[in-house]
Amino acid sequence: MKVVRRLEELSGTAPGGVVATIGNFDGLHLGHQAIMARVTSRAAELDLASAVITFHPHPLRVLRPERAPRLMLTGAQKQALVGQAGIDAMVVLPFHRRLADMPAEAFVEQVLVRGLGVKELYVGPDFRFGRDRAGDVELLTRLGRSHGFLARGVEPVLHEGRRISASAIRQLLADGHVAEANSLLGRPFTLVGTIVHGEGRGTTLLVPTANLAPENQFLPARGVYITRTRWSERSVLGVTNIGIRPTFGFRRIVVETFLVDFEGDLYGERVELEVLERLREERKFGSAAELRAQIQRDIETFRVWRNEAGA
Repeated sequence: MKVVRRLEELSGTAPGGVVATIGNFDGLHLGHQAIMARVTSRAAELDLASAVITFHPHPLRVLRPERAPRLMLTGAQKQALVGQAGIDAMVVLPFHRRLADMPAEAFVEQVLVRGLGVKELYVGPDFRFGRDRAGDVELLTRLGRSHGFLARGVEPVLHEGRRISASAIRQLLADGHVAEANSLLGRPFTLVGTIVHGEGRGTTLLVPTANLAPENQFLPARGVYITRTRWSERSVLGVTNIGIRPTFGFRRIVVETFLVDFEGDLYGERVELEVLERLREERKFGSAAELRAQIQRDIETFRVWRNEAGA
C-alpha cells in the first residue's frame, strides 16, 4: 500500500483516478470496515485504485484541543489495518489551521479532484469538511456532480439497534466492557509498545510480570484483564493489570502482564497486547500477601476461562 503524507505528493498517486473514502477512522471498527469494503469493491469493478484519506493529528487536536479524543490506534496500527482492508493508497493529510480554513469547494477541487483524481467518494452520513465544517454529504454530492465524480453517504452499521462509532467504543472500554467493544471493533482492542523494566514488584509477589510502555493514547478502564501478548512469531495468553497499583501507593498508570506458563526474557521486545476480557476492577489490598493471594485467584479464573474458550 502506498502512503502519501504531503499535499504536494498527491499528484500521480493513482494516474487513472481513485475510488476513495475520507475520515478519521480511529479504531477501524466494523462501520469503517464496511465503507472500505464498498470502496475496494467499486474500485475493482471500475478497474481503479482504492484510497483512504485521513488526517494527522486528529482535527480536534488543532481546533478544540480540550475536546480531542485519546486515540485508540497508533498511526502505525491504522496504516496496517487500512492495508489489511485491501486499500491501495493511504493519504495522511497534515491537519493544520490552513487546511481547517480551506473552503469546502477549494478542498474538493484541490485535494479530491486535482490532487487525487477521485471518481467515486464514499463517506459516513455525519461527514463534515471545509471551513467551519460547512461541507456535508449534500454539498459533497453537488460538488461531485460539478466536477464529474460520484459522492455517496454510506449508512451507519448498527449493532443491536445502536450505531457503531469510535466514541461509543471508547466509552465501552472506559466502562470496562471489553468484550462488547471488541465485537464492535471486529477484533480485540490492542495496545502496542515495548517491554521495559518495571520496579521489581512482580518478583516480590512471586509473580514476575512484563511491563509494557504503551504507545496508544487511549487505555481501557483500570482493572485486571485476560490478554494475549504477540511478538515475533509467538503468542502467549496472560493476565494483565492496567492501573496505578494502589496497594503500593503509586499514581502512575502501568500495564503489567503475567504471561501464564511462559518463561523467558522479553525486555526490549516490541509486542502487541490484545485485551480480551475483563476479570475485575483494580482494588487496594491491605498487604502484599493479600494482593498475592488475589493474583493467584485471578490466575485460576484465567485458567478456567482458557479451558472453556479452548484457547
